[in-house]
Amino acid sequence: MTSAQYLIKGASILGVDSSDLLISNGVIAQIAPTITNDAATIIDAKGSIILPGLVDLHTHVREPGREDSETVLTASRSGAKGGFTALSAMANTSPVADTAGVVEQVFRLGQEAGLLDVFPIGAVTHALEGKQLSEIGAMADSIAKVRVFSDDGNCVSDPLVMRRALEYIRKFDGVIAQHAQEPRLTVGAQMNEGEISSRLGLKGWPAIAEEAIIARDVLLADHVHSRLHICHVTTAGGVEIIRWAKARGIEVTAEVTPHHLLLTDDLAISYDPVFKVNPPLRTQKDVEALREALADGTIDIVATDHAPHSSESKDCEWQEAAFGMIGLESALSIVNKTMIETKLLDWAAVADRLSLTPAKIGRYSDHEMGIAVGAPAHITIIDPSKNWMVDRDLVLSKSRNTPFHGMELPGVVTHTFFRGRATVIDGHVTQRASM
Repeated sequence: MTSAQYLIKGASILGVDSSDLLISNGVIAQIAPTITNDAATIIDAKGSIILPGLVDLHTHVREPGREDSETVLTASRSGAKGGFTALSAMANTSPVADTAGVVEQVFRLGQEAGLLDVFPIGAVTHALEGKQLSEIGAMADSIAKVRVFSDDGNCVSDPLVMRRALEYIRKFDGVIAQHAQEPRLTVGAQMNEGEISSRLGLKGWPAIAEEAIIARDVLLADHVHSRLHICHVTTAGGVEIIRWAKARGIEVTAEVTPHHLLLTDDLAISYDPVFKVNPPLRTQKDVEALREALADGTIDIVATDHAPHSSESKDCEWQEAAFGMIGLESALSIVNKTMIETKLLDWAAVADRLSLTPAKIGRYSDHEMGIAVGAPAHITIIDPSKNWMVDRDLVLSKSRNTPFHGMELPGVVTHTFFRGRATVIDGHVTQRASM
């Protein structure tokens, strides 16, 4: 089946040029100041901004095994509503995505949902135990064509195992996405180590636990000439190490989450477990360093680290609560608030950090072309003049653990198109991408 034609009228492409854009046969067919097409469905988007469909390099979909928290379908719905056309499904499922069979299952579930691309991330080590390499080659050769490997949730803490993984993935231009956390420095840790953790009597999580692994792994990546990606950077010190590594020409990329761009560790004073996350919320100084690093390119991308949990896992005492926050539906608005409204980035740069560069790192070729004639029509339309109130009871994720509940955020995703098919129309997700 061919997809319907859509004519988007009067939107600003990447926040610059007001144009018409025609979607036909799944691709961007025409961009011009004025387009007439009587066969197309007209979308009046005057005052809105057209971005390439967002790409998340760090999503926990929980399926298989924890369907009580999330499924590929519910994550797809949540992602589409947030403007995403591709999600990267982390490997810490049950069973772990450490074999070709599991990644192919996740890949097929994404295809069945039909709302966006779901690219499985393969585990670096068997069962995420950090001891024995997983079936990396088989996952790379599978129908899912896995190119990103991560034990996220766990750090690959053994330097010899990490070196072997970095060497292995060179064969097929893969990348290791490291969860930088020295486990011996974070035993029992509950939040950022500092004044507030001392005041609350909660075991502190020192910045050095993250920075030590970043430093070690950029040196390993340099030594074996392989690609390294640092997940969810949170500290000013980590930023400086990555900046140093890039200046040396080391092939390292890094991500920051929306919540680490906005929230700080003083929220733990409430003892509300919704603010408990791994890695933890840090200080205002760290937040400012992360924003500056995202602006100057030291940090390459924004990734959500969408981590859904059941109410039983979060509605309990802080010490017993699971680590994690959801964030697919709020990510673009948080970036709008922290980076656009502060004038640290423009919309073209947001498109780079939230779409084009994540696709490049993941080798998702279908999502790298951006807004151009002939490119696949992966498109997000946002109305920057509208605000919305985050309501945990209205999110499309199966879980409710958003730290932004009750917060008014700028910018509303009005439409999302996936290969030319409308997955979001006037802010509402279609049951399946409409043909």
